[in-house]
Amino acid sequence: MLDERDRKLLELLQCDAGLSVVDLADRVALSVSACSRRIQRLEAEGYIARRTVVLDRGRLGVPTTVYALIRTAHHSSEWMERFAAVIADIPEVVEAHRLTGNVDYILKLALPRVEHYDVIYKKIIRKVELFDVSASISMETLKDGAPLPVDYAS
Repeated sequence: MLDERDRKLLELLQCDAGLSVVDLADRVALSVSACSRRIQRLEAEGYIARRTVVLDRGRLGVPTTVYALIRTAHHSSEWMERFAAVIADIPEVVEAHRLTGNVDYILKLALPRVEHYDVIYKKIIRKVELFDVSASISMETLKDGAPLPVDYAS
């Protein structure tokens, strides 16, 4: 069961995983050792899946976001495993979701420019059969990487 200090730690770590345990302890009014134990427990219990760094996409040369909407006529376990393996090997695919509705999958691609989408498209269709693929180009990012709400955690 999470208490308010656990929730505050989760909020703080989501915004800056590089905060020192000393800073975190100070912000949640705990001793350093008690804070460290709480963080270890949150990791062990799976509330903290991993710690990461957010890189600047522009500085890395991949400022363009394209969403590929994929429909398939295949829904077998084998096809889904093959598709998952194909997109796992493409670093430009930064997110992938299986959906309900008219579209089966959506892929979020981080690309150097719009024209590079064709390179990724060809990599995918060479290895797995798709029924229909369409793409949308993000014109502007309004919200990205926002911290998850922690109030629902138990």
